[in-house]
Amino acid sequence: MKKIAITALLIIFTGFISFAQKYAFVDTDYILDNIPEYSDAQTQLDDLSAQWQKEIEAKFTEIDKLYKAFQNESVLLPEDMKKKREEEIVQKEKDAKDLQKKRFGKDGDLFKKRQELIKPIQDKIYTTIEGIASDDNYAVVFDKANSATLIYSNPKFDISELVLDKMGYTYKQKESPKGKGNDDSKGKK
Repeated sequence: MKKIAITALLIIFTGFISFAQKYAFVDTDYILDNIPEYSDAQTQLDDLSAQWQKEIEAKFTEIDKLYKAFQNESVLLPEDMKKKREEEIVQKEKDAKDLQKKRFGKDGDLFKKRQELIKPIQDKIYTTIEGIASDDNYAVVFDKANSATLIYSNPKFDISELVLDKMGYTYKQKESPKGKGNDDSKGKK
């Protein structure tokens, strides 16, 4: 009997502790959409990516032309010349693939440039969220932008606009999930 009473008290006490914790959420996509530096960085990354992609496509086009020319001429070429041309084509193809990996690979130039341009913005957002959570005693701050596990969120706990305010940015009025603007939003235009 004593164990049951202690267990019941522990459950009740745990329930009170969990009610005392505050939760909030942010929408990092919304925050990023309202930061001009992020849009500029994204445009710069897109431009670099397109430029590098054209450079790589030009190399593969050149390799394709060399291969077709080799196929047409291979009947007339001596064995040593055939081997030399094949090696040349294989080397150019390897160089093109290496360039592709260098530009777009896991730790390639595009990744490094993204880190250089976007990471400072993300760090600033994180620091601001951390400060708000600390000042307002939030136990947990969720990000609803890319999370499939956040099924429902009450808009009154959305601190995305507070984050933008603390960072000094103006923002567009948020739309409700049904496409209508929130009446209680403090959006700026």
